[in-house]
Formats: sequence, C-alpha cells, structure tokens
Amino acid sequence: MYIAGDWKDYEVIDTGGGEKLERWGDIILRRPDPQIIWPLANETAKWRDVHGHYHRSSAGGGQWEMKKTIPDDWKISYGKLKFHLRPTNFKHTGLFPEQAANWSWMMDKIAGANRPISVLNLFAYTGGATVAAASAGASVVHVDAAKGMVQWAKENIQLSGLSERPVRFITDDVFKFVQREQRRGSKYDAIIMDPPSYGRGPGGEMWKLESSLYPFLESCMEIMSDRPLFMLINSYTTGISPTVLRNMLSMTMGKRYGGKLTSGEIGLPITSSGMNLPCGILGRWEA
Repeated sequence: MYIAGDWKDYEVIDTGGGEKLERWGDIILRRPDPQIIWPLANETAKWRDVHGHYHRSSAGGGQWEMKKTIPDDWKISYGKLKFHLRPTNFKHTGLFPEQAANWSWMMDKIAGANRPISVLNLFAYTGGATVAAASAGASVVHVDAAKGMVQWAKENIQLSGLSERPVRFITDDVFKFVQREQRRGSKYDAIIMDPPSYGRGPGGEMWKLESSLYPFLESCMEIMSDRPLFMLINSYTTGISPTVLRNMLSMTMGKRYGGKLTSGEIGLPITSSGMNLPCGILGRWEA
C-alpha cells in the first residue's frame, strides 16, 4: 500500500461504524466511508465535537449537519502546495488527501528528468496533481468536463503561487479532447488519469470503466511522446484489483516502451489505531 503519511494539515483521527473522523487544518469533519466496515470502538466526545457531520440518506446522497460555524472556504498545505477546501453536497471537500502519495512520486519523477516535461492531467478535478506537476517544473494541460472544478483548480494554482507556470485549463469531454489531440499531433511526456466508474459522453456515449478503460488507454498511447516519463492511473471503482491496472499498463505502455510497472492500494494512516485506511488503487508505468 502507498501511504500518504507526510501530511501536517490533514489527519484521519479515528475510524469506525462506517465513518471517519478527520482534521482538515483546524476544521474537524465526520464523514462516511464505505471501506470502514469495522465497528466504532468508542464514540468519545471528539466524535461529537466536530464542525460538520455528513449524513448519508437512505434514498441516496445526503447532507451536511454543521455543528459549528466554518468558513465558506479554507486552506491547507502539503509542503509548498496549497489548496482551497469547501464542503460539497456530495460529502467531499475538493481534495483527496491520499493522492499526496502520487504527488510526491510524480514531483520526484519530473524534477529528476532533467529536461522539460509536458503533463496531461485527465479527469483532473480540482487539480491536486496539476499543482504538484506544475510545482515540480512541468508544463501541464488540465482537462475536466466540469466547469466549476476547472475554476477550483485555477484557484489552487494561484494559491500555490504558480500562476506564471505554463498550465492550460480545458473544460471539455476528456475522450473528445484526446481524440482531437491525436488529430493535432500533440504529444505528452506524462499522462495522469482518474477515470470514473460510470459516465456519459457529450453524445450520450456510455462510459463503464470495465469495458471502456482499455480502449481509452490505447487512445492515450497515441499522444505519448517518443520519450515518455510516466503514466499514472487512479481508480476508486470497487471490485477492480490493482493488478488489473498493472496488466493493462503492461499490455500498452510496457509492451511499447519497456520500463517499470507498479500497482497497489493507496491509503492514509489512522492516528488512533495505527492502522491504514484503504482509499483506492493505482497503477504506474515509468520509464
């Protein structure tokens, strides 16, 4: 498991009963987590003394119960990277802190390449990986279909003092964008992707990770440079093994370029128990 254990502004304080207790800077939140199927040993006062508690609805979705006043927007840092946070209607805060394990890895790869590196970040959300790659010296193209998420990513770049870095923000369907980049002859040294489990394209095309990811990987192969540095796939789709991502990368990037393949779970340390909380999976190809 790849553990994001270097946080100072974020902490999983405790877990149990399908929920996690987290510290985001000075803000304490209580949120559901489907991986936490063990019981809560003791619902101490710290579990009740929170700023916000997200309650799942039996009908789907859920809502925040704010117990203390919090800012509409607050900030945390990971090293020199800075991020805006705000609670969303879907329980999230705009950042997946376990991804710091990937940020550190890609920053080392980019800084150690000793040459200009161009990065394509697909399904790029609020731009955690975009901020990391730009901070390490890469030029980045950030693509997401949600206009609000792209704007949030711009705010994170500005907050981290990287406004002068060569970062292009694209609000577009990821699949159509990759096809157009093929026709334009665009090339990238590194590609990052965090594809959803399900989705629909602009023409109503159905995306299902199990059947759509491999052909999409093949499309991305056509816009890799002659000297690719890495490809990173993140997934939060339940039921998919890290070995599946490794096999797909072996059949695409590994077959064409050789290189090194790794895969595994990604997670966060739990302060109270010393255990680790699994949060998703990854597959990495690197030169």
